[in-house]
Order: sequence, then structure tokens, then C-alpha cells
Amino acid sequence: MPLEDLLRVLWRRRWRLSLLAALLFALGAAPVLLWPRSFVAQAVVAPAETTGIAASALLSPAPLLGTGALLDTRPGGNFAVYLDALRAPEAAAMLGRDTGLLAFLGARRAAGPLGALRRALGLRIEADADDALAWLERGLAATQGVATVTFTLSLAHPDRAAALDALRRLHAHAEAKVRADIGGVASRRIAAIEARLAAERDVYVRNQLYDLLGQQQRAALVVAADEAVAARLVSAPTVELRASVPNRALLLALLAVAAPMAALLLGACAALLAAGGGAPVARGGQEAAAVEAWQRLLNRRRQERARRAGAE
Repeated sequence: MPLEDLLRVLWRRRWRLSLLAALLFALGAAPVLLWPRSFVAQAVVAPAETTGIAASALLSPAPLLGTGALLDTRPGGNFAVYLDALRAPEAAAMLGRDTGLLAFLGARRAAGPLGALRRALGLRIEADADDALAWLERGLAATQGVATVTFTLSLAHPDRAAALDALRRLHAHAEAKVRADIGGVASRRIAAIEARLAAERDVYVRNQLYDLLGQQQRAALVVAADEAVAARLVSAPTVELRASVPNRALLLALLAVAAPMAALLLGACAALLAAGGGAPVARGGQEAAAVEAWQRLLNRRRQERARRAGAE
């Protein structure tokens, strides 16, 4: 079908296409407006290695730059462990144990038509640690700043107080995880060096062991005294006053653009299919007319020959 004919058909069907676009917009807007909104709690953190009195600079006498450290913007060191600890199964288990996360997830699974379907089918309603871990992986985001080394931690929850409490607990859990690991390593090393010193008699070796013991004691002292070992809070955890997830205004604007385009596409497909289905019928009628005309021509010639033969 030529483009002019297609546009003409679409223009003739403009009211039906407008009705279809309105129907598609209503079908898409219903879940957007009915979906419960969530509050977003945020905190800005920076690697402790980037501060002037970084704990990592005190834990090691000569800290070395990693390979590609000048070009690689990925987090490393204690801060990388901190970011992974935020989404670890231990963090999800902590939230399920110390907060009402499991009760919230269970209530959400039991609500609505899907909850009734689960009960009818005998499916599990109560949330467990795996559900808490899946929720944490979906809801927690760590976004690095474009021109800085800071990271913004975001956590969405329908309850405003629960969102703020969960983010605070996650930060404290990850920081305590890194602190416990470093302190445990330092304590084990101190015990091993002291045991070696008790049995060693060589003065030269004992001097080297005393140097190592001093380094590990300094590490244990820094871990015990410093407030931030892995991540330093640039902005304390806060939560917004109005729920913002999902962004209904943006979703409705995108839907207002997508619905008419989808209606036009469906209308064009229907017009092309209708034109394609009617073409074989037209060709079949033309062929039948041509055959009939040819038969009439043959009959006329037979009649003329018969008249000539009768005249002779």
C-alpha cells in the first residue's frame, strides 16, 4: 500500500485510533497509580582511604597503590569490602532479625489478589532470609559521584521510619564487619608474634619481631580508636518527607507518548493487513473477467466460421 493511501486510511480511522490510545493509556496508568509508593533513605559515604588521617594509612607503614589506581575508579581496599557487606546475606539476616522486614514482606505477599491465589494454591506466604536478601539486592543502590569519590547509598521502603532505620543499621553492620575483620587479624598476629618472641633467643630476630609487634599493636589501636575504618559518613542517613518511588509523573508522561504511538502502529498494521488480504481477491476477479472475455471471443469466431461455411 502506498504511503498516501496508508495515511488516508489512518486519518479516516482517527477517532477509533484516539479511543484505542486512550484505552492503552488507561490500562498503563492504572498500575502506576495503584502501585504503593516508597520513601527513599539516603546517605553519602566516602572511602576512609581518601581522608587526610585515613585509617588505612595508619594500618600499614607504607601503603602501596594498586595496579591502575590512577585510572581505575572502582572502589578497593576496606571500602570495597564495606560495599559488598551492605548486600551480603549476613546483612539481610540482620535486617530480618532486628527489624520488621520479614513481617513486612510476608504481609505484602499475603495482600491483594496474588495473596489469595497463593493461599488457594497452598503456596508459602511467610518470608524467609532468601526473600529478605532478594529485597535488599533490589532496594539498595550505591551510586558513585561523577566528579568525586563519594558514594550515595539509597534504600526504598514504604514506611518512612523503617527506611531510615534499615539504612542506619546497614551502614553500622558493614562498618562493624570491616572493623571486626581487621581487629581479628591484628589480634591473631599479635598473639603469634608474642609466642615467637617467648621462644626466640636471637637478638637480631627479636628486634625484627618487636618491629612487627609494634606495627600490629598500632593497627589494633587504630581500629579500636578510629570512628570510621572503611567508610566515612559525608552526609548522615536521612529520609525524604514525601514518597517518590515510583516516579508517577515521569511514568505517566512516558505513557502519554507511548500510548498514541502504539495505537498508530496497531492501526497501520491493521490497514496493511486489510490491504494485503484484499489484493488476491481483486487479482482473482480480473483473471476471471479476462477468461470470460477470451471465451466470448472464441465463441464469436466459431459463429463467424459457421456462417461462412453455411454461405458456401
